[in-house]
Amino acid sequence: MVEGSMTQGAGQGPAARTTAAMPPFPGYAAPPPMPGYDHAGEPAEVPVHPHYAAHEGFPPHAAEYPDYPEGYTPTARDLPVIVRSPAPGTVPPQDVPTVELTPLTAPQQLPQQPVPTGPGPLYVVGDVHGYLDELHDALYAQGLIDEQGHWSAGNTRLWFLGDFTDRGPDGVGVIDLVMRLSAEAAAAGGYCKALMGNHELLLIGAKRFADTPVNSGAGTASFQAAWLLNGGQRTDMERLEDHHLQWMARLDAIAEEDGHLLVHSDTTAYLDFGDSIEAVNDAVTEALQRNDPDECWDLFRKFTKRFAFRDDEAGPSAVRELLQTYGGRRIVHGHSPIPYLLGEVGGEDPDEQDGAPLIEGPHLYADGLALAMDGGVTMAGKLLVVQLPLAG
Repeated sequence: MVEGSMTQGAGQGPAARTTAAMPPFPGYAAPPPMPGYDHAGEPAEVPVHPHYAAHEGFPPHAAEYPDYPEGYTPTARDLPVIVRSPAPGTVPPQDVPTVELTPLTAPQQLPQQPVPTGPGPLYVVGDVHGYLDELHDALYAQGLIDEQGHWSAGNTRLWFLGDFTDRGPDGVGVIDLVMRLSAEAAAAGGYCKALMGNHELLLIGAKRFADTPVNSGAGTASFQAAWLLNGGQRTDMERLEDHHLQWMARLDAIAEEDGHLLVHSDTTAYLDFGDSIEAVNDAVTEALQRNDPDECWDLFRKFTKRFAFRDDEAGPSAVRELLQTYGGRRIVHGHSPIPYLLGEVGGEDPDEQDGAPLIEGPHLYADGLALAMDGGVTMAGKLLVVQLPLAG
């Protein structure tokens, strides 16, 4: 059960854990914006973090940028043939050899194994960001895959909440794994599905539009520049193929399972795309099909917004508005790392992360209406794979 594995709350002792709808944090003080975002959750121009720049294959920041005009403001990151014997009284052709077929005995009937009925258990996966080894370990620890990385969970339902690439070393490897698990899970009677994250939109845009200028709202920008600033990996772009792009472009933006409203971003911007789950998903898919860089940029910008549920007073109201519109009793999201939601974040240098909270599970907040699943794997945190409770 998720409620037994929550992160510690701000201002509590190290052993304290939330077990029910966690009230707002006493004395909560809004933390500074995440690096790369302003206080409104908008991407902002920031230098590449040394932790990400150290990844092998990460392009040197300045070397990747041409001389843009003044005012350019990129946004921040085979079988042989057997002939039967002739019928009695007939003569077989002389040039065709014949083979007597030996009758086979009926095979022994083995006892049938029970077939699971009804839906299997429901699991969700937080932001992966190219950390393929960590994803493999987390899925294996939950019994969802075997040691070779193949589906081993029968009729289990597995949802990824988006953000497969960027910052970590093997985003395309993550996409390949999720695509393969989707086929293997379906063959076993379960399923593996995924949602659209803002980094999927960013990668699609960087591949399709490169350095084509777009209207960012704060000057001129391009998908390529924003992708690089947000941890884009050159090795991912080199290995990215059409089938990867087609798969990403068809991902849903929102889903509901067992009373859980699954989204990537902790934002109310989904309301801009329709008043039903189907309408939102159709709107996002159609926007990507139109292949207009400015429209795709606006889509990316809205999916990048965050922290809509964090405020003590306004947060629960924002969650309720989404639940009343799309259904469900609780929102489950990724996107914003739990340490930032808790307001307890160490320094910028990975060696200075001692002050960050220990992430052992998802974070329940906003009067128990929102469950955050980004354990901060990109910042020495944890890649979360958890089972959600089934509806009663």
